[in-house]
Amino acid sequence: WWLARTRTYLKAPIEAVVALPLVLPPTVLGFYLLIALAPNGWLGAGWQALGGASLAFSFTGLVIGSVLYSMPFVVQPLQNTFEALGARPLEAAATLRASPLDRFFSVAVPLARRGFISATTLGFAHTVGEFGVVLMIGGNIPGKTQVLSIAIYDHVETLEYVQAHQLSAGLLVFSFAVLLLVALVNRRHTGRGA
Repeated sequence: WWLARTRTYLKAPIEAVVALPLVLPPTVLGFYLLIALAPNGWLGAGWQALGGASLAFSFTGLVIGSVLYSMPFVVQPLQNTFEALGARPLEAAATLRASPLDRFFSVAVPLARRGFISATTLGFAHTVGEFGVVLMIGGNIPGKTQVLSIAIYDHVETLEYVQAHQLSAGLLVFSFAVLLLVALVNRRHTGRGA
């Protein structure tokens, strides 16, 4: 919302930081996150000082890394959706004495529903197939930090192609279903002329 509405000189640098995972090799992002999340890293040490467990090689660390890695796939569709709303609906709500918070929740959020669906779906789907960041932050601990993409890699490394094929086919079907869902949501929205 803020990126769609702001006119500050900080907008371009913040957009670049948000989009950085699109061009940065996942292992580079994973490496620096591992350093930050390690028990002696600035985030890891701060978290442990608050009584939290280690973030490196943990499910919580994987979630943090996945959120940061998938951020462009969530932020950019939402930003585009909020920018496409234009000012008129918000101005109309303002003439009816709606507060800025009311305008956001009563006007902008409902009108941006398609963007929220696309952003959530793309962010989740992108995270499911992640390999580099996940391997760097979480390692490959079966039952704790091993995700499907790493399990497929393990099966290929041990020449267990049947298991690798089963997992890969499942991810292929899942990925297709996600993209189909996004396309149908976008088509439905476009079909209404909104």
